[in-house]
Amino acid sequence: VFNSSLKYVSVFDLWQILKANFFATTIFVLFVVFLHGIIGFPRSIFILDWGICLGLTGGVRLVARVFRERVGFSKQKKTKRVLIIGAGEAGILVLRECRRNPHINLNIIGFIDDSPAKRNLRIHGVKVLGTRKDIPFIVEKYQVEEIIIAIPSAKGEVIRDIISCCQIPEVKIKIVPSLHKIISGELEIKLREVRPEDLLGRETVKIDEKEVSSYIKGKCVLITGAGGSIGSELTRQVASFLPSQLILLDYNENDVYFLSVELRQRYPQVSFKEIIGDVKDISLLKHIFSKFRPQIVFHSAAFKHVPLMETNPSSAVKNNIISTRNLIYASEHYGVESFVFISTDKAVNPTSIMGATKRIAEMLLQAKAKRSRTKFMAVRFGNVLGSKGSVVPLFKKQIEEGGPVTVTHPEAERYFMSVKEAVELVLQASAMGKGGEVFILDMGQPIKILDLAKDLITLSGLKPYTDIPIEFIGLRAGEKLSEELFLNIEKDKATRHNKIYIAQPDEFNPSLLRQKIKELERLSNLMAEDKIIEKIKEILPHYNNSFR
Repeated sequence: VFNSSLKYVSVFDLWQILKANFFATTIFVLFVVFLHGIIGFPRSIFILDWGICLGLTGGVRLVARVFRERVGFSKQKKTKRVLIIGAGEAGILVLRECRRNPHINLNIIGFIDDSPAKRNLRIHGVKVLGTRKDIPFIVEKYQVEEIIIAIPSAKGEVIRDIISCCQIPEVKIKIVPSLHKIISGELEIKLREVRPEDLLGRETVKIDEKEVSSYIKGKCVLITGAGGSIGSELTRQVASFLPSQLILLDYNENDVYFLSVELRQRYPQVSFKEIIGDVKDISLLKHIFSKFRPQIVFHSAAFKHVPLMETNPSSAVKNNIISTRNLIYASEHYGVESFVFISTDKAVNPTSIMGATKRIAEMLLQAKAKRSRTKFMAVRFGNVLGSKGSVVPLFKKQIEEGGPVTVTHPEAERYFMSVKEAVELVLQASAMGKGGEVFILDMGQPIKILDLAKDLITLSGLKPYTDIPIEFIGLRAGEKLSEELFLNIEKDKATRHNKIYIAQPDEFNPSLLRQKIKELERLSNLMAEDKIIEKIKEILPHYNNSFR
């Protein structure tokens, strides 16, 4: 009892005080009974003794805490008026943290909770003022300056709905960290702005770290496109599993340089080799494979911008198909154990050159896997939130410039996942792979691009349409309204990981495929764009380029 801090007295301390006083009163009773007997001794004295001792030991601590919280709070020159969304454990923890640390300068004026049972309840003296639909009215009535979302388990659609209810200029929105971080006591440090990935609301991915470590540790790993969004995160996560050597191949020297500096500081025990060059350079590939003998290859280098590839089909063929073919041949020739190709949902029933070239690259891997000791596999997923050149950085830039924010179509929707989650699942799928698989990552539900734009505007403290206009520019060449994860003729097969599936491949003639790819290579060297399109249609009868 006396070792507890007056500063942080809590219900637990009260329970300890109750037990200590009960024990002391029991000793007192026994002492009186055995020494003086109970006759002639007022029995009420025992109750009075227990009550007085409890009042003194517990009351002093309670007064000290109340004095500290109230006086400390009143000394603050200016506090922000804050509304907490979520009157559960996380919300209560935020309230307690604010009261224990007055220097945070947050004045909690109320809770928001959708549970009817909590309406008008008071939690530690703070009232539950209404539901999320009441937020605009409550913000105006109580002059709220900041909103804290304290629902760590909330799904993406709940977070997005809350954001849509908070479209109030000059009101900042923050969010508490995930539940495991709250439990570990990192709340004050990690309370932060709402990030785009919070809008996804996806559960934390759990991978078999032992299996992935066994797959990577002590091996030589080559990553192409190492400086890109996927490639750089792949490099970071692969490095964390301590390969013997990590080869970073990319043509962008600045990206590779800064990534290398970061990794060498974090993982001094790993040997890094930075190679600046083009993945299409056959002589460079031969040099890398003959000198370093990589055991695992992650091929993430690709041209990915749909509109640009529509006007540059020759470049798309060379970079996405021919370079992949050359890497496949080099990997087999030099005895690579595992080759992992990073694919895209745009390869499914493609309407774009970019998607078609990625699907043909998938087919190359599937054809080679049938007669090779190397485990060739592909991992297919949708958009990575916040990657270079993607919609989120574009929207943020447009918002910073005052708009307009440009959206292709009001009904356009895409699958999204964070780069960290995507790479974790890529590593898990790669470790499970036997060769020949096209793995599909569970992307959750697609999100409307328009909703994402409105949410990002709101998170910037502005109001959609009023402060920042939104313009519809129409679908660009090669773009779809919505993406798919499986071909019409493919069937999905579950794996032992609940977020990873396998697409059952369609049948095709491998030798005919190789022959047509040679013709594609010749046509791309001649820059014969119309004939390239015709040849792609021969390879992929389901390719629909009507949007070109």
